[in-house]
Amino acid sequence: MKISELLSKDTIRLDLKAKNKNEVINGLVDVLNDAGKLFDKETYKKEILARENLSSTGIGEGIAIPHAKTNAVHSAALAMGIIRSGVDYDSLDGAPVDIAFMIAAPEGANNEHLETLSRLSVLLMDPNFKKGLLSAKSEKEVLDLIDKFEKKDEDSLEEKDETNENNKYVIAVTACPTGIAHTYMAADALKKKGEEMGVTVKVETNGSTGVKNAITKEDIDRADGIIVAADKQVETARFNGKKVIFVPVVQAMKKPEELINKAINGEAKVYNNEGGSKGTEKTERTGVYKHLMNGVSNMLPFVVGGGILIAISFMFGIHSADPNSEQYNAFAHLINQIGGGNAFFLMIPVLAGFIGQSIADRPGFAPAMVGGLIAANSGAGFLGGLIAGFLGGYIVLGLKKVFTFLPNSLEGLKPILIYPLLGIFLTGAVMYTVVVGPVASIMIWVQDFLNSMGTTNLVLLGVVLGGMMAIDMGGPINKTAYTFGIAMLASKNYFPQAAIMAGGMVPPLATALATTFFKNKFTKDERNAGKTNYVLGLSFITEGAIPFAAADPIRVIPACVVGSAVAGGLSMLFKIGLPAPHGGIFVFPIVEGNPFLYLLAVVVGAIIAAAIMGFTKKKIEA
Repeated sequence: MKISELLSKDTIRLDLKAKNKNEVINGLVDVLNDAGKLFDKETYKKEILARENLSSTGIGEGIAIPHAKTNAVHSAALAMGIIRSGVDYDSLDGAPVDIAFMIAAPEGANNEHLETLSRLSVLLMDPNFKKGLLSAKSEKEVLDLIDKFEKKDEDSLEEKDETNENNKYVIAVTACPTGIAHTYMAADALKKKGEEMGVTVKVETNGSTGVKNAITKEDIDRADGIIVAADKQVETARFNGKKVIFVPVVQAMKKPEELINKAINGEAKVYNNEGGSKGTEKTERTGVYKHLMNGVSNMLPFVVGGGILIAISFMFGIHSADPNSEQYNAFAHLINQIGGGNAFFLMIPVLAGFIGQSIADRPGFAPAMVGGLIAANSGAGFLGGLIAGFLGGYIVLGLKKVFTFLPNSLEGLKPILIYPLLGIFLTGAVMYTVVVGPVASIMIWVQDFLNSMGTTNLVLLGVVLGGMMAIDMGGPINKTAYTFGIAMLASKNYFPQAAIMAGGMVPPLATALATTFFKNKFTKDERNAGKTNYVLGLSFITEGAIPFAAADPIRVIPACVVGSAVAGGLSMLFKIGLPAPHGGIFVFPIVEGNPFLYLLAVVVGAIIAAAIMGFTKKKIEA
């Protein structure tokens, strides 16, 4: 598809009247709307402005490319405006903008449309192309000019040879939030500047159509320097141990020569993939693990906020949230309802929803979340929620493939009608007819098994429950133990829940202690995260240890399991009972038994796990 097929005479304004940036945007939105390219003008405009809030789309040299990808767009289209007097657009170079292209991409835009739109971004880097646009006397001249330069660009790409062995070799990755414009403009700026400097530059683009020109292991081994210019997550674990320059994508457009010089001169820090906090980093793990972690990370705020609110309510009395109790306190009831009745209730649906979104992007969220709600309401618990997340996501992926035959004119119906309608129905139907019954039975069987252990050997039960809390740190095994503890609370047996909470507090506390006393075994980012884990551990938020377990599962998980098992066993040995379902150190004062012995059980378990980690992990090379 050619660019001129997306830009028509009725979306070109050779004399767009505008005095400022907002008037440029308003004018081009009106042009697209009047041409019938939008379902919802106001929603589209909001998306355009949201993109501007991330960074200005004034790319410099008098050009702006406001753009958005949203289901408010009827079909992929372009609008162009020439602003003869020029306007202040907050451009990268501060220059007034006199040419603006507005890109409208539907949520379900196919790759052909998106690739066509991205080619426009590259053409606009050519000063001769801009000069031709400004001198055009008619809409037809604009379309003919675009066709001419697009053909010229295609011909030049066929003639390029990027394999000159005598040149310095730089590899780069570019990515912007929408993956339509800046991604490709940054790539083109780096490649063109490399040609001028006699440096071969290979750029991998992470755009809306996926990864193009992918960097290989051979490229990485050969490279004299690496640049990651990205405003969203890209795969960087493959660069572990290499010197990598991390910058926002606009820096590659604005300062390509400076970045290339830094890259070939080795002016960058060695990148260590240890679960750091850079927004452009992600681990090499993909597939099931990536989807699961997306669900867990988005569920954590509900666990943290809800759990601590429940704990605070118990400080007013263990029955302070019960209107029928003498301990009733209106404020305690309020925060218990917020934390337990709502925040905790949403954990499983949110977990499922974000797993589904990770698999199938935004259309996968609603079906998976509904499936998670079904699991939560039907006794299938966290295991059912996990199944619902993957089920909803992959069902939507299947629907995307099934409905590829629809014409472009109906693309906008997919994300707003077809995917949610069929996705929610099919996910719900499978959950009710296939998943809920067996999974609920499994959960009941596991609880019955654990309950039978409680009648024979409390200490052994404590060891098992404590160890289960550390195996997957918030996953199905952890939550099975936790669910068992909640069930025991209902029958007034408070000992299991005490062992469970002790075991769940150990992993984050152990990683905190290990990063404090074995500094040479952890990266700077891990040591910083370790400080946070003191708070998470004391608050009974086991998930704080997940990044450490993900980075080094062979050493971290066994250490935590041993420490948590010891803490759970000691809790039972000391005959500690916990009538609260959550709360960490905040509810220690209300335990049955000696709270200091309970604290001792947790501390001993954490020290043992930290010591095992400290002695088994390898030193980090400086």
